[in-house]
Amino acid sequence: MKELSLLFVFLTAALVVAARKKTCDVCVGVLQKSLNDMDKADVSSQPKLDDKIKEFCGGSKGKENRFCYYIGALPESATYIMNEVTKPLSWGMPPEKVCERLNEKDAQICDLEYDKTIDWKTVDLNKLKVKDLKKILDEWGEQCKACTEKTEYIKRVQELMPQYVPKTEL
Repeated sequence: MKELSLLFVFLTAALVVAARKKTCDVCVGVLQKSLNDMDKADVSSQPKLDDKIKEFCGGSKGKENRFCYYIGALPESATYIMNEVTKPLSWGMPPEKVCERLNEKDAQICDLEYDKTIDWKTVDLNKLKVKDLKKILDEWGEQCKACTEKTEYIKRVQELMPQYVPKTEL
């Protein structure tokens, strides 16, 4: 019985550590990009941080845009927790720690993860799902209006690849 309770304690501790290792990739990425675009002197100014993050979010897409919506950096956002972002950043707190704190307020923030990038040298388009093929076309701003079969989507991606994928990646 004693061994069983020790095992339970050990497993619980392991689960807590695993839960804390959530990286908040998108949150850290957006904050880091915003900070990198600023002068070092402006980083300690909360209003300038606020303006810079909102400026970055104005042109964001995908997961970054969703993160911006969550923190209130977009005009259509339902909530506003920008002060929870800019205040600690202006004190010099690293983006990782700021995102960890934001996760306590809204767990969705750290659920956002960047999509995996495609290695065009090794990818087998036949093994991708139609959903993934559509996503590739969407990222390129293209469509396959007459496509109904997977082979048609593959053909469309292959014919557009020279336009969108640099030759060094092929």
